[in-house]
Amino acid sequence: MVPRPPLSENRSMSILNKALAEGYAVPGMCCYNIESIIATVKAAEAARSPAMVLLFPWAIQYAGDSLVKAAADAAHNASVPVSLHLDHCQTPELVRRAADIPEGFDSIMCDMSHYEKEENLKLTAELVKYCHERGIAAEAEPGRIEGGEDGVAETADLEGLLTTPEEAEEFVATGIDMLAPAFGNVHGEYGPRGIQLEYDRLDAINKKVGDRVRLVLHGADPFDEEIFRKCMAGGVTKVNINKGMNNHYAWVQEEMRGKPLTSVIEAGTLAMQKAIEKYMHWLGSAGKA
Repeated sequence: MVPRPPLSENRSMSILNKALAEGYAVPGMCCYNIESIIATVKAAEAARSPAMVLLFPWAIQYAGDSLVKAAADAAHNASVPVSLHLDHCQTPELVRRAADIPEGFDSIMCDMSHYEKEENLKLTAELVKYCHERGIAAEAEPGRIEGGEDGVAETADLEGLLTTPEEAEEFVATGIDMLAPAFGNVHGEYGPRGIQLEYDRLDAINKKVGDRVRLVLHGADPFDEEIFRKCMAGGVTKVNINKGMNNHYAWVQEEMRGKPLTSVIEAGTLAMQKAIEKYMHWLGSAGKA
């Protein structure tokens, strides 16, 4: 295992700070199994792109430290910069549990967005301190991004609350390194109303806090290159992708039902790798490693 560097040399922040300086964004791939982790690393190496492997708390609930350690090993031994991030960690206990895994996560999303704002801010500040003491960067979500996502505690019944620049400032004061604004983006399906993003809101948030935190885009699965470019113009440097990768694995499993398992795994991994490489070209990170 590769030791975790101090916070000043944090892998996730090094990757995102370079992206901001050079005007591109980095894909954060939501991984559920070893195949998606390997696909992310292989895509990064093939495209000479930085990348972030994202796990959900489900990975710890399902496999203890095992999947985390495998992901850390794959990410940190890649020939290009790849970091390991824990997405949507929704209880203080789980954040601490994850932060205490040796040589594991480079960054953790302390997602207390299901609490009322004051409690959200209080808990986030406490958890950011806990993470920073261990060299781990922290992400938080002011407001509340609508919808639900596989592997995340269901918040679809909670009303989405859009982020204001003032709220963003309050969250920056907790010490976070990454901020995930809610500006019309939705976890999961966008439904009949379609994609309606408030780019002016994103721009205002970026102008307010973009010099101190890196902005993260959630709910990006159905977006095309044009939408990504507009979000990047608003300061986004990390783009979380879930179904845009994982659906390719499911399709291969369906097509190759009954074939030898190794061939299904390899074909599924390759299909995900190719999908990830497409995002790397769209986001401008290809060739930047």
